[in-house]
Amino acid sequence: MLSPQDQLTELVRALETDQHVFATDPLLITEKLQSEDGTPIQKLHRRASRIDSNGALARVLGKIDGRIKGIMIVMSVVWCISGFLGLFTLLQSNVVNFFYVLVCLLGFHTIMLGGWLVMTLINRDQRDQQAPSWFASFVSPSYLIRGKDDVTKAAVDLYERQLQHSGMRWYLGRFSHQLWLATLTGMLLAIIFLLIVRQYSFSWESTLLSDQALVSLTQILGWLPGMVGFDVPDSTAIAQSRLVTEAMPLSVARQWAGLLVGSLLMYGIVPRAIAWVFCALMFRRKKMRLDIKQPYYQKIINFWQRQVVDADDFTEAPAPVAPKAAVSAGKKLVALLEYPSNQDKWWQSGLTNDRHDFSESSEIENFGIVDDREDMARLKNYLDEHPVQVLLGIHSKALPDRGTLRKLDQIAAHAKDGLIVQLLSDADLTHEDEPVDKQAVRYQQWQTALSARKIGLVDIDS
Repeated sequence: MLSPQDQLTELVRALETDQHVFATDPLLITEKLQSEDGTPIQKLHRRASRIDSNGALARVLGKIDGRIKGIMIVMSVVWCISGFLGLFTLLQSNVVNFFYVLVCLLGFHTIMLGGWLVMTLINRDQRDQQAPSWFASFVSPSYLIRGKDDVTKAAVDLYERQLQHSGMRWYLGRFSHQLWLATLTGMLLAIIFLLIVRQYSFSWESTLLSDQALVSLTQILGWLPGMVGFDVPDSTAIAQSRLVTEAMPLSVARQWAGLLVGSLLMYGIVPRAIAWVFCALMFRRKKMRLDIKQPYYQKIINFWQRQVVDADDFTEAPAPVAPKAAVSAGKKLVALLEYPSNQDKWWQSGLTNDRHDFSESSEIENFGIVDDREDMARLKNYLDEHPVQVLLGIHSKALPDRGTLRKLDQIAAHAKDGLIVQLLSDADLTHEDEPVDKQAVRYQQWQTALSARKIGLVDIDS
């Protein structure tokens, strides 16, 4: 799967593509990151974290990831308990057939491990092989988290896309080995517990195999456990253990017990642990990466890498300029967009032309601040009933983002006698720590937005 940072970055991309409203405006974050150092990946991660300033997106992703891991832990515990109980049931008799118990412990496990190894070798060149579809359905986050909001739906879609990635075959392999390790660990705990609290006698018997064949088989089987220090029955102990029906010498029983525990470790747990480590390394190698070649990311990276080109080689296209506002002689409605003004009659410098001076006129209706939905609804109702020209004051700190421009378009659509805009710059409300060039860029962004909508801009210097 993607790393947590990549997941958050992809979730922001999916939501922004669907025009989701974030806690912090992405346009402002992208603009501020232009002057910061870092690789494109680092800056994209930083951008996603700042956009999710309230942590809502990260919490949804963490909830899904936690529940998937929780299910895997619960399943591992269940498999461990089943292994413990299975072996506990098997070793109820005081006299134990060694080879029968060993086959019950490692027979099916060895077949499954060998099958996995063969399939891995056969499919080693199939780089694009995906995990089985049943696995994606089994761990689908749509079963783990409920929610109809945009964030939850986008997070579920993101996880389901990751489950279809080719590297998930190694994730599935690691999980299956984890369950086998849990089962074998439960068996090992059961053996150790029973050997501590009970005294067993071990025997062997065979109809087809000769005594010498079983002696040789036992010595071959004990070679690897003996290499790491486990007790292994010698020839005398092996011969004494045939068809035992009563208690045997304690020293001989301990040799067989050491071989049983050593075989479970060296032929069961150790090979399975090696397979688990191999799948974990392959999953990390084939891990899904953030694709920054997508147009969404390329647009952001190109904005950050934009530089001034030498004037000798490039002629800069003229920046869009908003048309000059035409102040009509009719009644006026003045309003502020989102931010207050420090001046009571901020419109005095704008509502003046050669024929009329509205600075003291009673034909001016002061609407106040237009910010939330209720303000917009009240303003649109007023404009639908009164044919007035609207003078909208926009402060320099306001960003021409999608939400602000949507309000601007709605006001323009309802203003029967037209809409004009005055850009305000109260000295005590501007950002003193904001560079002058940033203010100039913001001013030009408003010029471009007003020019595209053919909305007049009041020139207070004329």
